[in-house]
Order: sequence, then C-alpha cells, then structure tokens
Amino acid sequence: MAVTLSVSKNNVSIGVFLLSEYVKPTLPVNLTWGKDFSLKINNDLILNSPSSCCRYFARTSGSLNLYGITLLERTEVDHWISFASCMQGNDKDFETIEKALHMATYLVGEKISAADLVLWGCLFGSDQWQSKKQNSDNYVNIKRWFKLVESQPLVMKAIKSLPDDVKVNNRASPSHVATTLGRKEEGKFVDLPGAEEGKVVVRFPPEASGYLHIGHAKAALLNQYYQQLFKGTLIMRFDDTNPAKENAEFEKVILEDLEMLQIKYDKLTHTSDHFDLIERYCEQMLKEGKAYVDDTDPEIMKQEREQKTESKNRGNSVEKNFTLWKEMKNGTDLGQKCCVRAKIDMQSVNGCMRDPTMYRCKPEPHVRTGYKYKVYPTYDFACPIVDSIEGVTHALRTTEYHDRDDQYYWFIDALKLRKPYIWEYARLSMINTVLSKRKLTWFVQNGHVDGWDDPRFPTVRGVLRHGMTVEGLKQFIIAQGSSRSVVQMEWDKIWSLNKKIIDPIAPRYTALERNTAKVHVRGVKETCTTAALHPKNPDVGSKDVWVSDQILIDLADVESLRAGENATFINWGNIRITSVNRNKDEVSIEAEPNLEDKDYKKTPKLTWIAVTEKAKPTPCVCVFFDHIISKPVLAKDEDFKQYINTNTRTEVVMLGDPELVKVRKGDIIQLQRRGFFICDSPYEPISAHSCREAPIVLFSIPDGSKPAEAAKSTVAATSKKGPVKSEASPKTKTVEKVAVSKEIDASFLNEQIGKQGEKVRELKASKADKSQIDSAVKELLSLKSDFKLATGMDWKAGLTVPNSSEKNDEKPKTEQLDVNKLDGDIKTCGDKVRDLKTKKADKVQIDAAVKELLSLKAAFKKSFGIEWGPNVASSLPQASDAKPESSVTNEESLSSQIKECGDKVRDLKAKKAGKSEIDSAVKALLDLKATYKAATGKEWTPQAVTKPVNESPPIAPATVSASTGKNEDILCAQITECGNKVRDLKTKKAEKSEIDAAVKDLLSLKAAYKTATGLDWTPTATATKENKPAATTAIKKDSTDKKTEKKKEAKPKDKKVEEKKVEETTSGLKKQTRLGLEFKKDENLSDWYSQVITKAEMIEYYDVSGCYILRPWAYAIWESIKDFFDAEIKKLGVQNCYFPMFVSHQALEKEKTHIADFAPEVAWVTKSGNSDLAEPIAIRPTSETVMYPAYAKWIQSHRDLPLKLNQWNNVVRWEFKHPQPFLRTREFLWQEGHTAFATAKEAEEEVYQILELYSQVYTHLMAIPVIKGRKTEKEKFAGGDFTTTVEAFISASGRAIQGATSHHLGQNFSKMFEIVVEDPETKEKKHIYQNSWGITTRTIGVMVMVHSDDKGLVLPPNVASVQVVIVPCGINVNVTEDEKSNLMAACMEYEKVLSAAGIRVKGDYRDNYSPGWKFNHWELKGVPLRLEIGPRDVKQGEYVAVRRDTSQKLIQSKASACEDIKQLLEAIQKALLDKATQELENHTVIVENFRDFIPELDKKNIILSPFCGEISCEEKIKKESTRDDGAEPGAPAMGAKSLCIPFQQPAELNSNATCIYPGCPNKPKYYCLFGRSY
Repeated sequence: MAVTLSVSKNNVSIGVFLLSEYVKPTLPVNLTWGKDFSLKINNDLILNSPSSCCRYFARTSGSLNLYGITLLERTEVDHWISFASCMQGNDKDFETIEKALHMATYLVGEKISAADLVLWGCLFGSDQWQSKKQNSDNYVNIKRWFKLVESQPLVMKAIKSLPDDVKVNNRASPSHVATTLGRKEEGKFVDLPGAEEGKVVVRFPPEASGYLHIGHAKAALLNQYYQQLFKGTLIMRFDDTNPAKENAEFEKVILEDLEMLQIKYDKLTHTSDHFDLIERYCEQMLKEGKAYVDDTDPEIMKQEREQKTESKNRGNSVEKNFTLWKEMKNGTDLGQKCCVRAKIDMQSVNGCMRDPTMYRCKPEPHVRTGYKYKVYPTYDFACPIVDSIEGVTHALRTTEYHDRDDQYYWFIDALKLRKPYIWEYARLSMINTVLSKRKLTWFVQNGHVDGWDDPRFPTVRGVLRHGMTVEGLKQFIIAQGSSRSVVQMEWDKIWSLNKKIIDPIAPRYTALERNTAKVHVRGVKETCTTAALHPKNPDVGSKDVWVSDQILIDLADVESLRAGENATFINWGNIRITSVNRNKDEVSIEAEPNLEDKDYKKTPKLTWIAVTEKAKPTPCVCVFFDHIISKPVLAKDEDFKQYINTNTRTEVVMLGDPELVKVRKGDIIQLQRRGFFICDSPYEPISAHSCREAPIVLFSIPDGSKPAEAAKSTVAATSKKGPVKSEASPKTKTVEKVAVSKEIDASFLNEQIGKQGEKVRELKASKADKSQIDSAVKELLSLKSDFKLATGMDWKAGLTVPNSSEKNDEKPKTEQLDVNKLDGDIKTCGDKVRDLKTKKADKVQIDAAVKELLSLKAAFKKSFGIEWGPNVASSLPQASDAKPESSVTNEESLSSQIKECGDKVRDLKAKKAGKSEIDSAVKALLDLKATYKAATGKEWTPQAVTKPVNESPPIAPATVSASTGKNEDILCAQITECGNKVRDLKTKKAEKSEIDAAVKDLLSLKAAYKTATGLDWTPTATATKENKPAATTAIKKDSTDKKTEKKKEAKPKDKKVEEKKVEETTSGLKKQTRLGLEFKKDENLSDWYSQVITKAEMIEYYDVSGCYILRPWAYAIWESIKDFFDAEIKKLGVQNCYFPMFVSHQALEKEKTHIADFAPEVAWVTKSGNSDLAEPIAIRPTSETVMYPAYAKWIQSHRDLPLKLNQWNNVVRWEFKHPQPFLRTREFLWQEGHTAFATAKEAEEEVYQILELYSQVYTHLMAIPVIKGRKTEKEKFAGGDFTTTVEAFISASGRAIQGATSHHLGQNFSKMFEIVVEDPETKEKKHIYQNSWGITTRTIGVMVMVHSDDKGLVLPPNVASVQVVIVPCGINVNVTEDEKSNLMAACMEYEKVLSAAGIRVKGDYRDNYSPGWKFNHWELKGVPLRLEIGPRDVKQGEYVAVRRDTSQKLIQSKASACEDIKQLLEAIQKALLDKATQELENHTVIVENFRDFIPELDKKNIILSPFCGEISCEEKIKKESTRDDGAEPGAPAMGAKSLCIPFQQPAELNSNATCIYPGCPNKPKYYCLFGRSY
C-alpha cells in the first residue's frame, strides 16, 4: 500500500527525502510539494514529525536494512536520528560526528544506513557545515564520509531531482533566520549610495587588542550584508597600527569568532602590510609642507588644541622637520618625544581638524614586523590610505566617527588618492554595560571578571557562554539594520529573541533547593518510568524518571498543599494529599496516588525527586549573573568605575535531577519552574585524586521577561487560585519553625524581628535586587504577625517584651483597650484585605486576612457594646493614658527620616534624575511611612509629630472649646498643606502610589476635621475661622441667629471696596488651588509651556510617550483651521477622501529614496494577537505610498486630469527625539493634499496657491506672521522637485518653526508608480506632474508659544471657541433675591443677543466659585474678552469689558454692545498680529560676515545671509554654529539650519558678494534665512 509524503519547498528535510527514495522498492511513496510537512500512512495515521518519518521509513526498509541488523545497531540508528533533529551546527556537534567516524566508514555498521542519510541531509542543508568544509582543515573524517555518501547513485539522483528553488532555500545565506522560527525580524537596511553590483568593496577593520564584542559583530554582519547584497568583496583587515596593543592570540580569537558568526571574508589583510607605503606618504606631506614634526609635551599639546593655539613647531622648515623625523625613525630619546602632525586648521570648530597626529614614535616590537619600525601611523592617518589603495568603495563607520569624516577626506585630498564613500550607521549601545575595548580590558586586568569570555561580558564569547545562541545573536543584530538612530538597547530584546530559538529544543529537567520536605506516598513501589524531555517536541528524546514511596519537594511548595486536595507532580500525575504535619523541627506530608484523575487545571504543579539508592540526586550549582554596570545609561562625562556592580555572581546549591549527569558542557536545558540554563561544567563522578565529585555547574540564561535575580528563589507551586508564598532556602527553615510552633517565646521572636529588620536595612542600603528586598520584608512582616499572635501586641522598637510567666498570669482586660488603637487596627486590616483582593492574591492569604479583620471587629463589639463603623470610634470616650515617651521619641525620629527622604525625592525629580534612582528613593520613602504607621498606628502627615500631649476628655457635641478651636486651626492648616501637596504631585506627574498615599492623608485629615467640628471642611473654613472670636463660641444651629450675625458685619462702602475684598478672598483661594502658572515664560520656557497647555485644558498627557489627548479647547482651534482651509481648497476643486492608515512593506520599498528620511520613524505592526504577521505592516508616516498606486489605476487618460484629492487624517512618526505636545509628537493630525496635473505649469501654479492659503491660516486665523519661501536642496522634501514653506518665529526661544509646506513633486512619483497618460497632441505616453501639501496640529503649539504670557493662554479671537465670557459679579449679602434674579436675567440676555450677532459667547453662572476665581480661570484659558456685569451695571445699562491681551478695562453701554464687542475682537486680533510682527522684525537681521553669525544666533535672532545653496556648505554652517554647552535638544547650542530662501529678498546681491561660509569658493545665489529651529 502506497504512502503519501507531502514536503514544503520552504523547509524541506533532505534526510526524509533521501530515505523516501531509498525505500521505494519496498514501500511505494507518492511525493507531493505542499505548504506543510506530513506523511500519510492511512486515513487514521498521519505523521508530522520528520524524525518519526525517518524512523518509519528505516523500519519498513526490509532487506535494505537501513534500520540496522542487530538490536544494538537499531539503537544507534535511533540515536543518530535524534542527534540530527537537535543539531545546532556548532563545533561540539562536529566534534561528536568526527569522533564517531574516526575508525568507521559509516555511522552504524558496515553499510549505509538511515543514520548516514539523515545526518548527511542535515549537513547538506547546514550553512555552518558548508563554511567548515570550505575554510577549515579540520574534520577530515566528516569530509571523507560526506563525499562517500554524496557519491551514492541514489543520493546523487535524489539531489538532482530536487526543484531548483528548494536547493537555493536550503543552501541560502546564513544571515536569515530559519523559517521554522516564523517571520524574521529584520531592521531597515538602506541602500549604499552609488553602489553597483559586483563592484562594491567593504571592509571590517578591528584592532586585535581584545575579543570581539557584540558591537563589532554588528559591524561585521553589516559589512557582510552589503557584500552579499551587491555580490561584492569583503576585506577582513586587522588594524595593527599600535604595537603595544596588538596580540597574535587576539587575532586568532577574532577570526574564530567570525567563523562562528558564519562571516566569510574574501581577503585577509593587515594595515602593517602597507607600512612602507604609508611612511612614504608621510614624508611626501612633510616635503609639501602639509605636515610637521612636533616635540611639544603631550599635556601642553592637548591644552593648545583645546585653546586653538598653534604649536611653536608649526612653522618648522622642511629641513628641521626631516631632522626630527630621522630621530623618530631611529627611536632616539628626542625622537620618542616627537610626533608628526597634519597641518590642517587650528581654528576649526571641529577638534579633529586641529592638526591631528599622523605618526608617533614607539620603539617596541610589533607582532608581525618585529623591530623593523620605530614609528607607527595613527589609525586616522592609515585608514583612509589603506581604504583607498585596497579598493574600498564604501567605508562603513559608526556615527561616533562623524567628526573625523572631514579629517578622513582631508588626507585623501592632500595625498590625491581615490576617494571611498563613507556610509554612517548607528553603533550598538546596550544598557548596563560598556562596549569600549579599553574599558573592557580594565575589567579583565583588575579581576572584576573571569576573562574575556565571562558571561557578564558583552563579548561574543561572553554572551555565548551565558547561553546566547549564534542564531539568536545574528537575529538580534540583523533586527537593528543600518539605521543612523542611536538607541540604548535593552538586554531583554536580545534574550527574548534567544528564547524563541532555545525553547523548542531545550530538554526539561528538575532541580530542588537544598531545604526540602519529604512526601510519603502510600502504596507506591520503587520503579523507573520514562518521560519526554520536551513536552511538545518528542524528537528531543526521553529521560528516566524514578518513583518511590519517598519523594522530595521544595520546602516552599508545602504552603500550596491542602489536605484532601490533589497536587500535580510533574512527569508523574495527580497525588492526593492526605495530611500535612508540621512540628518544631520538620514538615512531613502524607499522600496517596490519584493517577486516574487527569484534571490538572486547578492543582498546584510540583517538581520533585524520588528518594532511591538507584538514582541519587545530582549535585548542582546554579549561577545567576547581574549586570556589571549598575547604572542603565552612563553620561558622556561619567566615570564607569563609579557604577561597578561588585556582587554580580550568585551561586545557589541545589539537588538536581539524576538525569543531569548526562548533560554535557555547552548543553542548553530548562530547569522546570526555574528557567533556562547552559551547562558550563558537567557533572564529574568521584575523582581518584580528590576523592570528591564535581557538581554540574549551570549558568542561568535570561529570557527577556524578568531579571535573572528573580529566579534565585523557588518559584512556588501555583494554581488558578493565585500565587503562593515562597522564600529562599536559608530563610525557609526559620520561617517554618516560626509558623509551625504554637507556643513561641516572645523574646525569641523579638530577637528574630530585630535581626530581620537589620537585614532589610542592609539590603536597601546596598541597593540589592527588588526580589531579595521584597522577600526579606515579607519575612519581617510574617515575624511581626507571629509576635502579635503570641503577645497580643503590635511589635515596636524598644518594646518591653513580657516573658511567658507574665503572659500566663496576665488576664485580658477588654475595658482597658484603646478605642483609637483598635479602630486603627481594624482600618489597617481592612486596607490589607482590599489590597490583597486588588492584587488577586492567593485565597489562603485573603482568608487569613479576612479572619483577622472579623476577629478585630468582634473584639471591638465585645469591648464597647456596638458594631464597628468608620466613624464610630470618634464618638466614643478616649483612653486617658499618655503615650510612652520612648514611643514619641521614636515617632519623632521616624518623622524626621521621612521628611529627609521626601526632600531627597523632590530634589531628584527637580534634577530629572534617572527613573531607577527616583524609584529607589520613592520606595525608601514609602517603606519609612509604612514603618511609621506600624509604629504609631496612624498615617504620617507633615505635622504628625508634636510634643506629647495628654488627650482631652470627651467633648460634648453642643459646644466647642477654645482649645478645640486651636485644633481646628491646626487641622485647617494641615488640610491646606496636604491639598497643595496632592496638586503638586499631580502637576509633576508623580507615581500613582505616591499620589494615592497623599490623597489618603488628605481624606484622613478631612475626616478628623469633620469629627472635631461636625462640619465638612471647605476652602473658606480658614477665612471664616479668622473672623470668630478667640473665646468659646456656641455653635448656633438656629438659622435666624446666623442671619443676625451676618447683618452685624460692616457693609462695603462702594464697589471698589467690595472688589478689593473679593480680591483678598479670591487671592487666598487662588493660592490654595494653584490655579495660575508657577513658571515664567522668560525664565523656564519648557515648564511654562507644559503648564499653559495643561492648565488651560488643551492637552492631557497619555501613557504612551509622545502621544497626547487633545481636549475640546484645543480641538476646537483645529476645527477652525479645518473649516477655513477646507472651504478654500474646495473653491479650487479639491475633493476630500480617506485612504487606509496601513502601508505594506512592499509599497514602502517602492520609494526608498523618499522613505529613507522617515525610516527611523516608521512604526510597524508585527503581531495579531499572539501570532506574528507574515509580513510587517507600517503605519503611515505620510501617504504617498498609500495613495499613488490607486492614482495609477484611476488616471488612464489626460481627460482624468487634474485629480485633486485631500484627506484629513492622522499619521505616526515614531521620533526618538524629546517629544513636545503639538510641536513634536509621535502621532499628529494633519491634512495632506495630493494632486495630479497634465503639465508642470498647472502643478506649479497650485503649489503657490496652497502656500498662500497656509499663509492666511497663520496671519488671518492665528495672528502669526510668517515668512514665505522655498526650501534649500538639503531641506526640501525627499523625492520632490522643490518645496515651498511658511516659517514662523518664536521670540521666547529664538527659534523658528516650519509652519506648513507645499511640495512640487514633478514626475518623480509618477515614474515610481507608473502613472502615465497619452499626450493629446503627440499621442505619446508621458508621466504626469504631482503636488503634495500639508499643515498639522503643530500650528496650535506655535500659537501658544507666540501669544501666551505668564498669566496663561492667549487666544486670537478668530480661532477661540469662546470669544467672550460673561461673569456675573457683585453679589453679596446686601443684594436682594430680586436683584440677583435681574442680574442673571441680564447676563443671559447679553449672551442671547451676542450669540445672535455671530459672536461665540458663554456665560459662567456657576455658584460654587467666586467671581475672582472665574476671572483667573478664563484668563488662564485665554478667552479674548471678559464681560463683568454686576447689579449696579444692570441698573445703569452698562458692562465692564476686559481685554485678555492687554488686561485693559472698558466701561461700555449695553445699547451698542454687539458692534462695540465686534470691534474690540477685531482690535485684539490685529494687536496680536502687530505685536508678533514687530517681534519677528526685531529678531530678523542681515549678516554678511560669518564672525557675526554665531553671536547673532545667540541673541535669539534669525539671520538673512548670502548663500551659495550647496549642501556641503550648509552642513558646514550647521556644524560650525553648533556649540558644546547645550543641555537639551534644540537649545541655543544647536546649530543653525537653512529655514528657507525668502520669496521677498531683503536686497539685491552685490557683484562682489561672497557666500556666508568662510572659504566657500562658490558665488552666492540669494539671501537665505538661517536660524535655530524646532
């Protein structure tokens, strides 16, 4: 009966394919090429595993004996099939095969077998083996055997019958991830400029002074990528210009590392190969006066370079230079003091151009040339020469070399050599480490690590020893691509990629901590069973599992066991726990098998080891590593030695699975419930020399999901009930003793608590891992809980502990219980219960906490005769006992510590310290507050600790004493301060836990106030209190009395006095609510801007960085812009539409040139749920690639033109720069118009029409002047013919900002997307002309920056959603109800009339805010005009109008209100535009000499200067106008860029005018506008 084999072309198993050909005489096989792999034997049996299919074919081979003849041979065949399925292609695998073939022709027996065919097929498709076969002299036996199998007729026939694409896929470049791992993660690789296929030459030039690290690996793989892409040449060149650092061993290691990374170079060279030539070039430059020999002391030379001072030797004669040069070549004492320097430019702003060193004298042996030379070139001098003479076309260098590029090309030009192209890419930067070879060498030399291959090191060998796979490392580096964006990479990324590779193949084993509990399983006999090494991959193999009636489990897992319930013992089944017995010394568990019950869903999962003499546990040491650098990112000027982690290696001794004895060095395994590990040292039995056995040493492999430290503790057995408490091994024993003992000596507990508290403090002081601190704190709280159970008291420092006899003699006296203490205990316990439920803790923990809460409530009822309630305690008599003095002293000490820690937190936030540093300080603060609460029974507040005072006797509810009045004052002050703190925390976007704690304090104080006064606290409480007499005052309940009291107050004499009084009141309110701005525009622009947009209710921050919520106040401005612009473009015949936001990878690739500028900013969708997408999908950064394929379909004839479409949408540009709301955001709203025309003239006309509309948006709507112009070639839109722009100016920062752009795309995009029409006259096909244009929500940010002031937002009337706000005022106790009604009616009438006249008006009739508060509120929100109307104004038919822009008050008549207000709004709009125009003119200067250029920039000006328009010249201007003292991106230290070429030129250029950049040979073409820009 025939079987059907379905094979995928994308992932064919050559071994299965060969076996299917071999067995055809005995077993007919129908071969089909499909999408998936399967072997259909019959309708009921289908095999999906290649290994299973290989075994099936081998066993059915009959007389061919492919499965072997004897039982031993069959076992060997099975072994090699399993070996092939797990082979990784490393040296260890090849050594195993080499050893097996040492004395054998075939792997098994005397003839070819399935083992040979399967393993040969595996090697045939292995890039690693192909590399070894070509480049290595080793593995002669494998090569001999490989050729033998390859020469078999059936093998040759089978391989020839494979389709071509199958062969290619199985022998492809190693740089691609195996298809079995799903979609490869590949970064953006930008094409090399000017690259031609077959002509590209790249080089990888490491210095042999250390091992390769992952940064070098990125450089090597990037060079190989372009070598393979363009079928070019890769040169492996050792930069051996420094004899002191060169080492032959390092060269060997580097070449081995490259081989391991499967990097194949075409040529191996050394810089020393060219020493003679480089020396001749140096002498040539000395002769030509382009270099000189300098004997200046190195320190003085350094100072001269920094101060731009020329050396005394710069003017040396050629003869003197050659005399000194001869001294250098001879290595004399004088020569050793000299160096050769290039004579470039000591005044250059680029330090690399200030006469750099070319040669230095080092009379020491070179690893290759010995003592032949005494002088050696610097890398900077040798590199361009060697690149040029070796034919390098593209020199790939990291962006950190950017400043040296000018120097590189200067040497090339000076020596008249062929010029390679420098292509920059971002260096690889990882957090918590250093990638400088000099710094890594320091670690090795000072013994901080074991060597260059230490697992904590970022070297290639270090990460591989830590458990990284070669494939994982390659995937990670390929995922980075050739982007120029410098990003600090998390280690989580690389380890999570690695996990995807090892998880499907890593065998599973067991290990227990040394502290174990024994389980007696009744009725079980000692037997050996087998279990799969991998639950989802049978090809990994199986292991022996011993069971017996005595089982060891982790002691921490005992907490998860419940009598009468099942526990799942992994690789065995369900075991029913019959009893858990705890005594003073040990824990024992009784159980019985329940293997028939297969319900594993809600059971705790346990790892275990059987107690049997036949299979003893393997001694095991698990090693966990931490980062060698404690700070995630080191600043440029920070000394790495200050942040060295001293305790980065932790060893945990464990009992291992008996099967661990089979694990070999380098094997990657998984210890169940503990993570992945790599075997660094295998188990060795007892040695005859040492009489000791050597444990297996396993290094923990991070998986990218959690810190390695977390794995040190036992991961407690869990079920769906929630996590179960676990402790580290040394602690477990202590905890168990405390937990199981019923009668415990209180003094012993007191001592244990003290020791544990010290331990917690030590861990915090040493900044230990969070998991360690949490575990220690957890144990401390457990001990305190046991203390309370044993003594009935909360533990406090310095507490006198009763001994056992005192405790037994003492009888509880419920009548002496402190009501406040008991009330506090109940509330604390209630908080604990809620917290546990919120965190979804284990049911056992919740039940225990609930039980304690009910017990406390029962005690309360028993003591006081009533049920407990939140406010019941305050109405009960209080205990009269004073607090012990020691307790108060301790309380004061804690309070002092809390205040000090709080100051530290605020200081760190003000300095914008690192998040980890702030988090650590906040955690310490919260810990201190928790300790304070535990010690005092109350929450900490700033005024919590006062002198000890005897508590007052109960107060009758009818009266309040003078002392109570004082308490009330104190409470009011505390509430005010605490409220300010809450608002401050919210403004600063503090941590949620910190805000919650402050809010809790505030609510507690308000509750205390209500208890003391019987009233809810209000902001006016303090002011009211001030008017009360100091003497005892009866609380009046009668409303008549209150009215009488009010009438006695003095009447305000006139409106001014009344306003003053309101002002005084509102000023108090304003201070309490912090309504106004706390930062000045001129002093702190950034924080001022942030406060304006948040307090004016324009923006709400969001939890995704760079994305913001546009509130209605801001969105209304965008709607105004949209309404105006949409109406205008529709007049031009533009129609609105909408295109999808997603862009395929293929579409983006179609316009590489255009998208290159956006490449680092493109956001990609890579997953759908938990599944990877087949191909990543981009979120549009712009829509050309989305829209133009449709244009190509729609435009078939000249009659379809013009096509004018616009869409209002959002785009995403994932900028890595510092985001700012409106100005630079990752998602923003905009409109983008895309139009198509038959002729260039039509298209160009529209470009200027649209630009004029953008200009009107700014001037007519936003009252902002703009400069219209054309972008330079450097700044124009990528892919366009030219770009026009409107540029605005922000005087507060002295920076310009691009307002909107209109691009003429020419035929560039129509050629890309083949948008063609037939010319109606010539009948020839021609490409159309296109434009694109857009304006964004950035306009709103520009408006805020230009107009707003220190009072808040200022809105131009034309875009304000509320142009006029009406505020009724003057209402006081003397105003009658009729007058109040008339006032409200009058205000509403104003509102109605103004609204009918087309004015956007709003009346503020809220009665819970004072008029003063409302004035401030609407002033902050920027409403252009405020109308103040009082009862007197109503009678006189007047109103007071207050302008927002000038604060001018005008009294105007109601009769002409509509006209007057319209004129006022027009005047405000014009005044804002005039003011901004004046600021623009004052800050626009003409500069024609570069020495005035930077000083004018520093005066916050934008500059008009003659300019040649060359890109290279513009880059030099930007570089030289950049200063080194800037702190933030875009601050005054940033370089000037071209803003535009203004259409309105300031003057005609003189015939003798020169370009603004000194030394530029080109004539200026126009005045160009330069400035610092957002």
